[in-house]
Amino acid sequence: MSFAAMALAGVIAMSAAGTPPAAAGGGVATLKVCTTGDYPPLTHRDPETGRYSGVDIDMATDLAAHLGREPVFVATTWPTLIADLTSPGMCDIAMGGITDTPERRRITEVTQPYLSSGKTPVVAAGNADRFASIEQIDQPGVRVIENSGGTNEQFARKNFPRAKIIIWGDNTTIFDQLAAGDADVMVTDALEAVYQASLHPGLVAQHPERPFTSEVKVYLLPEDSPIEGPVDSWLAGALHDGTFDGIYRRWLHAPAPDPPR
Repeated sequence: MSFAAMALAGVIAMSAAGTPPAAAGGGVATLKVCTTGDYPPLTHRDPETGRYSGVDIDMATDLAAHLGREPVFVATTWPTLIADLTSPGMCDIAMGGITDTPERRRITEVTQPYLSSGKTPVVAAGNADRFASIEQIDQPGVRVIENSGGTNEQFARKNFPRAKIIIWGDNTTIFDQLAAGDADVMVTDALEAVYQASLHPGLVAQHPERPFTSEVKVYLLPEDSPIEGPVDSWLAGALHDGTFDGIYRRWLHAPAPDPPR
């Protein structure tokens, strides 16, 4: 199933669920979820409808139901994610392919990891032998394209000082730039690399089973969040009672990997 079809299915499912009548009168508490909407299959915002879909959107909807709240998705970006999350009253939680980093741990509450990942390159199929290693990519004239403000940009700037770094403002179209030959390499999380290569037949994910790094994905909450305990309890249950596996299978058509330790 194509991403567009899966996204449409997600929209239909969300529309079918409807909004409880009490919500119109302010009787139902909300769960405000910061999400970038530019990291399918974990979070995607349809530019025409404004609707969100993906693994972490489904997880957010399940969390909201667990808490007895209505999910409200708040648009954010990778450069502004932490500022938005820590802005009073803006967001209750941040979800959507967020890598656990020491910098984020210093100013937010971090859940247990729910998914393992790591940085790996995406290249045009014809360049698969040329850009497989850090040494091959870090060469003058190699064009490395990355989205701004996140761990992808940080990785590229640290590891490719001799290459040309191109910062692309729209993560939803960045792989089109690769496919069109306007850049040579993008390094991103292995999950996204595999997924985007499946959507762009001319691209390949390089050795996703052996990424350059080992990372985990988490959800973030503001410091001293009153829902930290309930969120931790919900996530632990979702990882072990089949909830996460079921959602992951719907989007990736494969069983979810074992939860990171």
